[in-house]
Amino acid sequence: MAHQWRGVIREYADRLPVGPEDRIITLGEGGTPLVPAPALSELIDGDVRLKVEGMNPTGSFKDRGMTMAMTAAVADGARAVVCASTGNTSASAAAYAARAGLTCAVLVPRGNIAMGKLSQAIAHGAEIIQVDGNFDGCLDVARKLAEAYPVFLVNSVNPSRIEGQKTGAFEVVDALGDAPDYHVLPVGNAGNITAYWRGYQEYARPWSPEGGDDDVEPLGPRATRTPTMWGFQAAGSAPIVAGHPIDEPDTVATAIRIGNPASWEQAEAARDDSGGLIEAVPDEEILAAHRWLSARESVFVEPASAAGVAGLLRKHAAGEVPSGSRVVITVTGHGLKDPDWAVKNAAEAGAEPTELPQDVETVARHLGL
Repeated sequence: MAHQWRGVIREYADRLPVGPEDRIITLGEGGTPLVPAPALSELIDGDVRLKVEGMNPTGSFKDRGMTMAMTAAVADGARAVVCASTGNTSASAAAYAARAGLTCAVLVPRGNIAMGKLSQAIAHGAEIIQVDGNFDGCLDVARKLAEAYPVFLVNSVNPSRIEGQKTGAFEVVDALGDAPDYHVLPVGNAGNITAYWRGYQEYARPWSPEGGDDDVEPLGPRATRTPTMWGFQAAGSAPIVAGHPIDEPDTVATAIRIGNPASWEQAEAARDDSGGLIEAVPDEEILAAHRWLSARESVFVEPASAAGVAGLLRKHAAGEVPSGSRVVITVTGHGLKDPDWAVKNAAEAGAEPTELPQDVETVARHLGL
């Protein structure tokens, strides 16, 4: 009988800070496919794989961290949780809070959240609060709420979130047999580059769970090396690249429209310790990569998810991707999260639907049959 995936906590319980008595809050997250990208592989003369995180239960990578955060909230005795969000965190928090039986409040920037994500949070019963301001202002309010009131913060500043998200690196190594040469991903609040780097490091050395039994032998390494981490911000929302917070971040990639990342220092450490980089790509290149993924790799993502692909295309054009490289790119959220850009891109490319009469011969002629 084939193994039934049980969610990241149960699959990697020996590498996560959970206790045997903890009530695990899971929707079966993780176990997402590592999809070969033949067009990108041919372009760079290497092996490119896409870690398709849109296959998680709520359609984004956020579920990996949320299962841990919500499990920690229940263990802490919380009755309510709060988060700030550009969209995906709100959808994930709402779904996992509903599974846990907790009240969930989400703070979102007014007018700056994709409808696909907002609809998820509403459907799962969250209390939606639209704040006049950007994501950074929402996070400030959420932090202060958690400090002053009996509510549990489930943003990526919560260390449990990073612990859950690091399992993406475990899955990559388990699928490939070792770490890739490069791991490429979008950078917004910077929790994901932080988490993947932590996961790769832990998988490449003997490791024991924090507070583990001294009589238990440490887990042996599962990888012989760690990858070079390449992170890409949107040019209009690139505080790490600029070296200072951006007061009014602006990009079509709403999921990474963040001017003051919560995991800024950790992301810089991942970059530096891995010998990698964090650079910026303009919106037009993000949208071009978005079209590439849909039309040439058959993977439909939201615009922010394409930032890593845009970065790889840019580095290849500059001659900075060595031939024969094995590259993994995390594409973070499903295209149905923010479908408007796909429709707009199609219209601009002249690929709008064709109107024809109800006649089979006319349709056949149009199709060249």
